[in-house]
Amino acid sequence: MPVLDRPVDVDGFWKDGYTIVKGVYSPEEIQAFRDACRKGGGANGGDLLARPLLRSVLTDGAMIGIAKKILNSDQIWYGGDSSFTINSTGRGWHKDNADRTDGNAPDWKSDYTQLRFGIYLQDHTEHTGGLNLRRGSHNVVPLSEGENIYVKSAVGDVGVWSMRITHSGNGELLKDGSTTDPNDAKPVDPSLLTEKDGDRMAIFAALGLDDEHAARYTDYLKTRTYMANVWRHGQYDDAARQAAKDAGLILRDVPSEVLNDPNAGKNAEWAPIPY
Repeated sequence: MPVLDRPVDVDGFWKDGYTIVKGVYSPEEIQAFRDACRKGGGANGGDLLARPLLRSVLTDGAMIGIAKKILNSDQIWYGGDSSFTINSTGRGWHKDNADRTDGNAPDWKSDYTQLRFGIYLQDHTEHTGGLNLRRGSHNVVPLSEGENIYVKSAVGDVGVWSMRITHSGNGELLKDGSTTDPNDAKPVDPSLLTEKDGDRMAIFAALGLDDEHAARYTDYLKTRTYMANVWRHGQYDDAARQAAKDAGLILRDVPSEVLNDPNAGKNAEWAPIPY
């Protein structure tokens, strides 16, 4: 089981837009996650809750406990947004929230309560391929603002960041300890990069408060083609619902909402939603 009493830098999260909780999982637990990812989580589709071999990432108390501390609430909500990746190639600055380009939109009217968790299943303290973030960019709209940070996460760490923060996958860690700009089209000399630590695997999940930000984010996510397809092919069974209940999660069964909804998933790319 994960170590549930690790300190969480709550003030740092709200100031910088992210924090890393150290040593939550043992190397053996991380290896078990890697094995489960290779097996598809025990299902052919769906978010983590619909995948029996990866369901515990949501329900073992680690992410939930961190979310409770950051959000100062025991009422933590989950709306079906989670995934795992193996050797993904996506790269480039972006935000995950619904209102990414409009500072007058609802996402920017109050503290943002939707959190993205990331567990990188290999070392990135000395290896390339990790996460880039722009420090403090959860409070600004432009993607160009904020210090470019390469997150040097170790095996067993849990990262958590605001879904308003500017970030990029597949970061580059150079041998001199610096990083590159993910939007730079010019490839870096491979001899300057640190090595990868085997196959790059990561697990992601969104948790938050059951509030107007959660409702708006879900309304947005239901418009996205890739996510609607994930949910349509990954309906929750009784075991999944019970596991969420036993963990104390407030569950919104979005997979059932989109199953027969012809309007879900119409946007292949991000597009603003009305307000």
